[in-house]
Amino acid sequence: MIEILTPDQIDRARTTGGLVGDILHGIKERVKPGTNLLEIDAWAKDMILGAGAESCYVDYAPSFGRGPFGHYICTAVNDAVLHGRPRDQRVAAGDLLTLDLAIKTSGVAADAAISFTVGGGAHSENDPLITATERALAAGIEAAQPGNRIGDISHAIGEVLSGAGYPINMEFGGHGIGTTMHQDPHVSNNGRPGRGYRLRPGLMLAIEPWVMADTDVLVTDDDGWTLRSATGCRTAHTEHTVAITDDGPVILTRPTS
Repeated sequence: MIEILTPDQIDRARTTGGLVGDILHGIKERVKPGTNLLEIDAWAKDMILGAGAESCYVDYAPSFGRGPFGHYICTAVNDAVLHGRPRDQRVAAGDLLTLDLAIKTSGVAADAAISFTVGGGAHSENDPLITATERALAAGIEAAQPGNRIGDISHAIGEVLSGAGYPINMEFGGHGIGTTMHQDPHVSNNGRPGRGYRLRPGLMLAIEPWVMADTDVLVTDDDGWTLRSATGCRTAHTEHTVAITDDGPVILTRPTS
């Protein structure tokens, strides 16, 4: 299903998206070496429920996962890149941590992800990966103009990621989002310009470049959810929810402060 939202729904999505951004960056500020992934999940739960919002993850049980996800946020460390199920693991200084969060308020969902180095500072392994996904996200958003097509977004993302020397996995990518978290159209992280669904005002997309340093092959953890690089290399993932408007793309998941 491809859903076109009303102006009122887009306004409500701004509120949902701002809350997603605030929670992600609030948690980022709290993470330090020694923080447990289960602590992060508990923080996310408190912040989501405290805001009167609804988690999109707790009861989520798609075909690619094993049963309900059962947690409030995805936490992926180093070689983990997608659907990281929180577990009893403490992060260390220099770890590359990705947080991915989707919630719903007032009947509309928003989804975003950030990657960062635990403990801060420059890190020779992490920084190029994170920078590539951020640059690719910016390029994909710039291509999300009304009248363009999904392939224009995918092509813009792929040009940045492949130009940075990274293999691109086509199994998972961005997606439509609206009254539910995952909708059509699929937004691959590489593609041909001028192809696919034509973008129109009222469409919302979660655009999410992600990369693995030296492979495009994923493996699944025993938890049935966490996806890792097959070679054990580091990974990064950056995501925003964007609304297509008459005036161009609007990022909804920036923090409000």
